[in-house]
Amino acid sequence: MSKVKNSPKEKSSGILSKIERVGNALPHPAIIFLIMIAILAIIAHISASAGLSVEYYDAKAEQETQIAAVSLLNAEGIRHIFTSVVGNFTSFAPLGVVLVAMLGVGVSEYSGFFDAGLKKLLSNVPSVILTAAVVFAGIVSNIASDAGYVVVIPLGALIFASAGKHPIAGLAAAFAGVSGGFSANLIFGPTDALLSGITNEALRASNINYSVDVTGNWYFLVVSTFLLTLVGTVVTEKVVIPNLGEYKGSYVGEDKPLTDLEKKGLRNALISIGIYLVFLGFLTIPQNAILREANANGEMTLENFLAHGLIFAIFLLFIIPGFVFGKTVGKINNSKDLVEAMTHSMSSMAGFLVLSFFAAQFVSLFAYTNLGTILSVKGAEFLESIGLSGIPLIVLFILISAFINLFIGSASAKWAIMAPIFVPMFFELGLSPELTQVAYRIADSSTNIISPLMNYFAMIVIFMQRYDKEKGLGTLISTMLPYSLSFLGIWTLMLIGWMLIGLPVGPGALLAV
Repeated sequence: MSKVKNSPKEKSSGILSKIERVGNALPHPAIIFLIMIAILAIIAHISASAGLSVEYYDAKAEQETQIAAVSLLNAEGIRHIFTSVVGNFTSFAPLGVVLVAMLGVGVSEYSGFFDAGLKKLLSNVPSVILTAAVVFAGIVSNIASDAGYVVVIPLGALIFASAGKHPIAGLAAAFAGVSGGFSANLIFGPTDALLSGITNEALRASNINYSVDVTGNWYFLVVSTFLLTLVGTVVTEKVVIPNLGEYKGSYVGEDKPLTDLEKKGLRNALISIGIYLVFLGFLTIPQNAILREANANGEMTLENFLAHGLIFAIFLLFIIPGFVFGKTVGKINNSKDLVEAMTHSMSSMAGFLVLSFFAAQFVSLFAYTNLGTILSVKGAEFLESIGLSGIPLIVLFILISAFINLFIGSASAKWAIMAPIFVPMFFELGLSPELTQVAYRIADSSTNIISPLMNYFAMIVIFMQRYDKEKGLGTLISTMLPYSLSFLGIWTLMLIGWMLIGLPVGPGALLAV
């Protein structure tokens, strides 16, 4: 494994570096979240005092809903702050996912399995191909829901570091794929089913006799996967790596070749992975497999496993070969060594726990104030009132949705609010629900990577600081901004070209109705 090389170019003194310097000059991210809570409390109190409210149709609840801004500074709000702190923290979505996955990852790191495997894997791999592979792996990982955040992103950093490239660039490339390209993929998955269900409910509520299939955006998203891989690769190589400049972090690799014992450990570890995957296939592939459960329609599916059991499967995928490799090379000899490996991994997550505590409070309190939902509805009302049609309407819809995405991270929560407004409205203007849905998905993905309200944002900061403790929120935002703008701009241009040519966005999913 080679030492991380310095970039041949001097660090840029442009706007991205200025954003980084300003962002890193701010207090610790945990304190920033605390300051944001104070600002939120003031804005919410003013909004509530002014009687700010909206009425909309909630496609999830299937009913008309009226909500008002809620204050955090009145008696009820203060009670909520005090009584919700523990629940906010323990229910924070990334917390359990990250910690369980990292227990397994920690064993593979501690035993040396990752280092040895990457030495073998990355020998003589061209730089551009490596970058493209990391971005592509990030994009296609979303079929496993949030697993890409805790597996692909830290591995992207480690792969780049092991190849002598800037590790934060690897982290950024993987993050761009996992989160910025969240809607793209080669096959349809849980997100397609979730969004199409909301779209169909919006159509039903408006008495429109039309149905969107799960495959309704498939053609467009397959092409998007390759386009975003190309864009992410170019941005990484031409913008991010030069802007990051010389690597001055603490990671130092080794140039020592693999020993015979390490080669034997790798063989044994790969055999253990094969045995595990066969066993997992037995549990999931047959129609009556143990991990399949009947859904509402009586079909035996893996929905529950993918939503709740996949992280444990990933934990086993890392801990088994990590233990086998460690046992072979003598790094893990007994149960004490195994527990020490997991303990070592958890000790490195202390910063994540602290940051998650404050991030969880802000995300939960922001939802409690209803300001995000009000912003969504007001944005929809504005777009409905301006009287555009066709491509200009779609482009403005994407831009407004991308802005709203900075404040509401959940794709389904936003779509449940926006679909009942935009799907019928665009339908009356001759635009198909599949087109409306795919335009929303472009917006929903592109700005994930620059929003501190995105659930996994705090985790990415901590992963980044494992390679350079001096880097902070400013580094992450300035690094991800070129990806966000490039994905949003080029993906939108692709949709415009798609509309001009008149291609269907999925099987039987035409652009017009």
